[in-house]
Amino acid sequence: MLPILADEPIQTLPLIGGALLIVVARIGDVSLGTLRTVAVIHGRRGAAWMLGFCEVLIWVLVVSQVIVTVRDNWVYAVAYAFGFATGNFIGITIEQYFAYGRQIVRVFTRQGSEMAEVMRAQGFTVTEFEGKGRDGPVNMLFIEVGRRKAQTAIRLAREVDPTCYYTIGDIREASTGTSGTPSSLASETSPARSELKRR
Repeated sequence: MLPILADEPIQTLPLIGGALLIVVARIGDVSLGTLRTVAVIHGRRGAAWMLGFCEVLIWVLVVSQVIVTVRDNWVYAVAYAFGFATGNFIGITIEQYFAYGRQIVRVFTRQGSEMAEVMRAQGFTVTEFEGKGRDGPVNMLFIEVGRRKAQTAIRLAREVDPTCYYTIGDIREASTGTSGTPSSLASETSPARSELKRR
């Protein structure tokens, strides 16, 4: 019995090492894959190319070699699933941290003028529209922001009108003025008028 007990730790080390290798490899290539997908959606071709190259390189050199051992032991299967799930989580966390790109925040409120003044005082670009909703006149504000500042804009809007309704959309492409900044049509202080109907 003693020799068997003595050999068990030695036999366990390769199992643990293989499981850790699978977890790390899966976290690496899945995280890169998540970032690559976001880069493709936003049209960032250079970043998508580099991320895709690194993702496949990890797969060819590491993952494809260790995946054949998944059926040998249930520990490897669990490690594979854990690495895949964690890779998605880490990839999304990294993408949200850097928060590349810009977004458009659309706010529907009956306190449009006051809200627009607050937004502009904080440096946001705001365009106002006048519309008509089910319960009467309503204002819609278009606010172009960097993704990191979208929640700040929402917080300011909620401070002015806690009952306001808002949506957030990603901007893939937008025209600019001659100086490379957003068009002056989007930053004008006089409200643009538009008849909008909400059902």
